[in-house]
Amino acid sequence: MNQNISRRGFNKLVLTGIAGSTLGAFGMATPLFANQKHVVVIGGGFGGASAAKYIRKLDPSIAVTLIEPDSTFYTCPFSNWVMGGLKAMKDIAQTFDVLKNRYNVDVIHDTAVEIDAVNHSVTLMGGKVLNYDRLIVSPGIDFKYDALEGYSREAAETVMPHAYQAGPQTELITRQLQELRDGDNVLICPPGNPFRCPPGPYERASLIAHYLKEHKPNSKVIILDDKEKFSKQGLFMKGWERLYGGMIEWRSASMGGKVLGVDTKAMTVETEFGPEKGGLINIIPPQVAGKIARDAGLVDSSGWCPVNPITFESSIHPGIHVIGDACIAGTMPKSGFAASSQGKVTAAGIIRLMQGKVPAPPSLVNTCYSLVAPGYAVSVAAVYKLTSDGIVSIKGAGGLTPMDADEDQLAEEATYARGWYKNIAQDIWG
Repeated sequence: MNQNISRRGFNKLVLTGIAGSTLGAFGMATPLFANQKHVVVIGGGFGGASAAKYIRKLDPSIAVTLIEPDSTFYTCPFSNWVMGGLKAMKDIAQTFDVLKNRYNVDVIHDTAVEIDAVNHSVTLMGGKVLNYDRLIVSPGIDFKYDALEGYSREAAETVMPHAYQAGPQTELITRQLQELRDGDNVLICPPGNPFRCPPGPYERASLIAHYLKEHKPNSKVIILDDKEKFSKQGLFMKGWERLYGGMIEWRSASMGGKVLGVDTKAMTVETEFGPEKGGLINIIPPQVAGKIARDAGLVDSSGWCPVNPITFESSIHPGIHVIGDACIAGTMPKSGFAASSQGKVTAAGIIRLMQGKVPAPPSLVNTCYSLVAPGYAVSVAAVYKLTSDGIVSIKGAGGLTPMDADEDQLAEEATYARGWYKNIAQDIWG
């Protein structure tokens, strides 16, 4: 990819689907092996499904088994649009039919409960044991529920949802928002870094405010943040002032935003400045790598998985590759697009390893769109390379929506956002 590509040029590539694949430069052949190799993939999200599809696409001689508990995968990208009343759950639903029927990926809807890194096997909840030559683990995130006094998994599922795994909790917040009394506030409580989709809580605040403006104009959104700054902050705050006036209030950690605990019965959160009451409270807890990665000893003291950035092979257990939100990937954010990019790089790297070749240094990409209102979006895009310092972004490649973007540019970004989702979903699951 041209290292001097502009942000606008990058967005056009994404819209047309060209930037959705980082594999053109690999020039992978598809030789036939005398003995069929087997790759097992745990997790059917952006990273795992991309890896499974592209191994089969680049080298059909390799057998691929994908382990994913759910027959329908709901994407976190665009789930905020559901809460804001702009999309329905069916619009963010992805299935595995194409992977099964067109690419002959063996999809098993079960949960991986044990990885034996010595004997190269995976045990499923249903009792089945799968042997592998290479294993890809893309388990997403899990939550530190005990980081906040009074919070729990049960609280998340019934009273104060995080909705950072799209599905039932997305529907719960949507329902709570519809039932909110006009005049009651919505509290959104994001965690400290690192966490999945850094701009996500602020897009969520935007689209909830859009809903409130139309249906409950006496309510407001209060963001109680565990940080002093956040992704795309200037662009978000400019949009909030322009579109919502004082309807969205952001408090940094030092300005009373740090949440110390919750009271699910009183519907309050406790801050250093005292309790804050909300009619709807969205707690987004601190995060770690998914459970199977932790159980398999793939994480370090940070709670995330260290990897070799050339192939995303675990630095702890050889033969196991960790991609997506769970891995430590330099300056790449934990995002769906980043996970898909990593999945493709890992697919190409595994094929080369199985051919007895040295994997090529990767080129990785990410882009992230955030809707501030219908017809008003902002984005960040980056291209990454491997250096002695690990994975770093290439200066001058990608960039942010300009702060002085006019209405036509912001509307164009919203069009790109819709095109981005359509193309990446088609690329991975279609």
